[in-house]
Amino acid sequence: MQFEEFTGNVQNRAQLDSREAALSISRATLTTLSERIQPGEAENLAAQLPEELGRFLEKVDDVERFDFDEFVDRVDKRDEIGEEDPSEATFHAQAVVDVLAEAVQGGALEDVRMQLPEDDGYDALFEIAESEESPA
Repeated sequence: MQFEEFTGNVQNRAQLDSREAALSISRATLTTLSERIQPGEAENLAAQLPEELGRFLEKVDDVERFDFDEFVDRVDKRDEIGEEDPSEATFHAQAVVDVLAEAVQGGALEDVRMQLPEDDGYDALFEIAESEESPA
């Protein structure tokens, strides 16, 4: 998936006014995700994304443990567009992950999901992507 297609899809799904806003929320989500997963997994995702987006996954070398509420808080604070609003940040991060699910292959997103604890609320991050999956 090309950069313009990725950001256009994020803009559409997150109901944002501009590509600039879509890039901001993509950067915020991907950077925060890179802080939570192993660097190797982040690099695997980055390799399947356009360079303009993949670089957001390659900035962090140390993995931190934090719950989903902290994840949303970090995304919310990093997003340069709009006011701080946890429910909006959650929806925007879900939209980015939904587009990410389409952009990567080979179980890369499932590998990421396996690194996130089920009991910390991270399932919410994948709700949109899962609701659109076709039955097997």
